[in-house]
Amino acid sequence: MADESAEAGKVIAPISQKEALREVTLLFLRLGFTAFGGPAAHIAMMREEVVKRRKWISDERFVDLWGTCNLVPGPTSTELAIYLGYQRAGWPGLIVGGVCFIGPAMLIVLALAWAYVAFGSLPQVTWLFYGIKPVVVAIIAYALWGLCRTVLKGVWPVIVALLVLGLYFLGVNVIILLFGGGIVYGLARLAERWYSEKRASAKPPLSSFAGIFALQWQILAAPFMGFATTAVPFCLPTLFLTFLKIGAILYGSGYILLAFLRSDFVLQLHWLTDRQLLDAISIGQFTPGPVFTTATFIGYIVGGLPGALLATLGIFLPSFAFIPLVHPVATRLRRSQWTAPFLDGVNVAALSLMAGVLIQLGQNALEDILTWAISIIAFVILLRFKINSVWLILAGATIGLLRFQVLGG
Repeated sequence: MADESAEAGKVIAPISQKEALREVTLLFLRLGFTAFGGPAAHIAMMREEVVKRRKWISDERFVDLWGTCNLVPGPTSTELAIYLGYQRAGWPGLIVGGVCFIGPAMLIVLALAWAYVAFGSLPQVTWLFYGIKPVVVAIIAYALWGLCRTVLKGVWPVIVALLVLGLYFLGVNVIILLFGGGIVYGLARLAERWYSEKRASAKPPLSSFAGIFALQWQILAAPFMGFATTAVPFCLPTLFLTFLKIGAILYGSGYILLAFLRSDFVLQLHWLTDRQLLDAISIGQFTPGPVFTTATFIGYIVGGLPGALLATLGIFLPSFAFIPLVHPVATRLRRSQWTAPFLDGVNVAALSLMAGVLIQLGQNALEDILTWAISIIAFVILLRFKINSVWLILAGATIGLLRFQVLGG
């Protein structure tokens, strides 16, 4: 029985390290070029490849890996690619799996960023984004709709979500809201549990809360400041460190990235405008691979090729460190009665941040009756047919071109 238990975590049909690394390289290169549709689609495609077709691991093991990736900051689907590479080919597979999944998307976004900077003022490019932006709003709204039904169950999640949303519009730092929401919700749930169980001995270990609060203060100390009122001079180290911070602390859906980007690059550093941010998000949605390659686009806009490379490295680097670090302990956190409520609270706060960004981006993208119609129709199509979002992006771009060709500017 012990052998059967151990076998569940092993790679099925072991092969040589060289052959395993070759398989990891080819698979994740292909997925990097073809994985449209966002994290949920990426994960479904990975499961089809590594469980159903290649039988690298069992379905149960795949779910375990996916659950672990959901417990740590960073892009879930990218971390899953890193983890699967690690399972199949060890440490070399960890590096190769992540790089091959990120690389194609980064190169595509880099090419589009160059074209955006070189030709962004041309009417045709403006026309494309006219139709793409409302579709992006619909995609975010659709993701938010599904998450609300999953996360907002009960009174406390709704209360914390509304509190976080209100504080977000008052300008409170998004990092404080994300982790503060987790702490508030976690404490509320624990207090509720103590009261209902009426156990005098049911006291959480102080060391658990001390560890949580110590971690939060370490994370929150640096960004605990108001937004800059004047533009901060551009420099590459600041660009790298800002994206490194985002990659190290962003928890939840890739769409939460939008809140962090707007807070840092629009409101604090003043290196981007809301319109440029929405363009960057549109590019991230339009291309395959991780949504986090939006960092490549922003890095190129503000710092050219060096900026693009440093931004990409900064935002993805933490993921390569997190997977081997959390591998031994991550599954225990979700099962713990003390830490699970905190993780649930982080998800609630993340949902509120997504809602806040959706409202702000909608104000920029929905500029007339046609853009409102595009967004509403796209949302209904996603809700009814659940098609790949890339087709809606292409349709939006086509509508944008036709609108200006037929009606003019």
